[in-house]
Amino acid sequence: MTLCATFSLVTGVVWACSDSSDSPTITAARANDAAGGGAPPARQAPHAPLARSRPVKISIPAIFIEAPVTGLDLDKKGQLGAPPLSRPKVVGWFRNGPSPGEAGPSLIVGHRDTTTGPAIFLNLNALHPGDLVKVTRADRTTAVFTVDEVQKYAKDKFPDNKVYGTTRRPELRLMTCGGSFDKKHGYSANVVVFAHLVSVRKQRA
Repeated sequence: MTLCATFSLVTGVVWACSDSSDSPTITAARANDAAGGGAPPARQAPHAPLARSRPVKISIPAIFIEAPVTGLDLDKKGQLGAPPLSRPKVVGWFRNGPSPGEAGPSLIVGHRDTTTGPAIFLNLNALHPGDLVKVTRADRTTAVFTVDEVQKYAKDKFPDNKVYGTTRRPELRLMTCGGSFDKKHGYSANVVVFAHLVSVRKQRA
């Protein structure tokens, strides 16, 4: 196993994810690419913040993702661990931070791959601005976010303030490992998706 990690000077959060020794490539087409592509939707205005409610499911139609969400805490070393390697199709939410839809950046992380093969966030870097991320919450609302940008940061040049810093509007950060792979040091970078809340859908009783 290898380790990729980020440290936040703002929150004190370290995120560590254990991945396999094989650096995978994108194996699935984007949904809209398969349908012939097309321009992404125009940038949408931010929605007002929501009350706190834990996330239970995440859906990213453009890259065929639908996954349950588990809560993650910091360990004694101040590290935010990824979901268990035995559950590669689950994502983890940092539950001491904002919930998706609350003001501020909500952090959701997932494995890129494990020793058993590709994991839930393998194709995270294939997202484009304008793609939608839908987070179903325990209060029976779905917070809909639009992707603003997708970036890859070397671990030694990780922009803590940009990723973890306080924001007035509700935002989402999706993170996984990225870059080149070295058996001794693991992945060289992190992929970070930045998104903001644009609408809220209420589930029918």
